[in-house]
This record gives sequence, structure tokens and C-alpha cells, in this order.
Amino acid sequence: MKKLFALLCMVGMTLPALAASSKATLDDRLENSRTVIDEIMQTPDKGVPDSIVKQATCIAVVPSLKKGAFIVGAEYGQGVVTCRTGHGWSGPVFIRVAGGSFGFQIGGQGTDLVLVAVNDKGLQDLLKSKFKIGGDASAAAGPVGRNAQAATDLSLRAELLTYSRSKGLFAGIDLTGVTVSQNTDDTTLLYGAPHTFEQILKGNVLPPADSRPFLRTIAKYFHTAQTE
Repeated sequence: MKKLFALLCMVGMTLPALAASSKATLDDRLENSRTVIDEIMQTPDKGVPDSIVKQATCIAVVPSLKKGAFIVGAEYGQGVVTCRTGHGWSGPVFIRVAGGSFGFQIGGQGTDLVLVAVNDKGLQDLLKSKFKIGGDASAAAGPVGRNAQAATDLSLRAELLTYSRSKGLFAGIDLTGVTVSQNTDDTTLLYGAPHTFEQILKGNVLPPADSRPFLRTIAKYFHTAQTE
């Protein structure tokens, strides 16, 4: 009976991955991602440090990653990514984040995730159809606080800095083993036509009007050019 219940839990966690998104769902995801960034960065003593803001090449936000567990744990979330270009921030693309854990556990929670690519290699990882954090892409739990010292050996070696927010607490998190994959169906729905992630993230596709509030919020807080 317990094995059956665990299986049903896992099936329930995968159902969102199989359901087709609607335009309203995508607009909600963009708005929720905008809200996450706005709320985090409005508390600079607990937000992303200035030094990371300056060197960020891409920002990924996964609002309310769902995590449930009963013997077998599972994580699944839908997020949005934008990258810095020579004329501002690119149009957004959608990603899926998935992972799993084994152990005797029960419960569930929603967690906001923020991934910050801090060099060109991090950007290249996001152009892949799928990659694993800690495997294909090196990552480190990101430092927190406006004046936090981010120039540690670990941070300098990492391609991605990873953060989580749960119950108002924003902190670096170890996402080793989590898989990030492109959500081409949702991205095509947003733009009304198929475009590659490379075309969009390198700024070669005009952002849809619905994405502009999210992009304005990113530009507001991550405004310092990487070369400055």
C-alpha cells in the first residue's frame, strides 16, 4: 500500500509536465517571476550582492518550485530565463527544472529559485537543450547581501550561482543533481512562432509585449553592464 501511495505521489508530481500551458499560464509565470525578483531585490541586505549584479550574464527565475515527498522525493518547476545582450536584456525563454531525492520523508513545500549565470560558460549551458547542475554545469550556492564578498575561489570557478527563497528567507542553495531543460513548447506559444533559444537569448528576437514588465524589473536591478 505504501509503495502504491508513493507511486501516486510521483505521478501527481509529473502531471504538470504533461499538461499543455495556456497563454494565461505563461503570463502568470512571467508575473510571478517578476514579483520574486522585485521582492528579493527590494531588501538589499538580503538580496543578490552588487558584485554579482555587475557580472551576471543571465538570470533564471523558477517561482514556487514544488517539492513533495513520501519515501521518494521529487521536485518540479517551471521557470523563465533572460540574458544580457549588447542592448539590454533579451526576450525571455521558458525552462523546466526537475530533480529527485530518496529517503524516508513526508511533506511538501513551495520554494522560489533564482539561478544567476556569471560568465559566458553559464550562458552556453542555458543554450543546451538539457544540462545537469553540478555535472554539466558547475554551480555554487550564491552569497547574499549587498556587500557580501562574492569573489571566493568557489564563486569564481562556478558558472551558475544558485539561490532559494522559502517562507521569506533568501539564501544560497546547493542544487547539485537538478536538471534544467528547455521548454520549447511554452516558448513558441509566447512568441507565436518557433525560435531557437540561441536566437532569443542573444537578443535577435523582439520580446513579446507580455514579457516587458518582467524584463523591466530585471533591468531595474541588474542594470550595471558587465564590462563596467
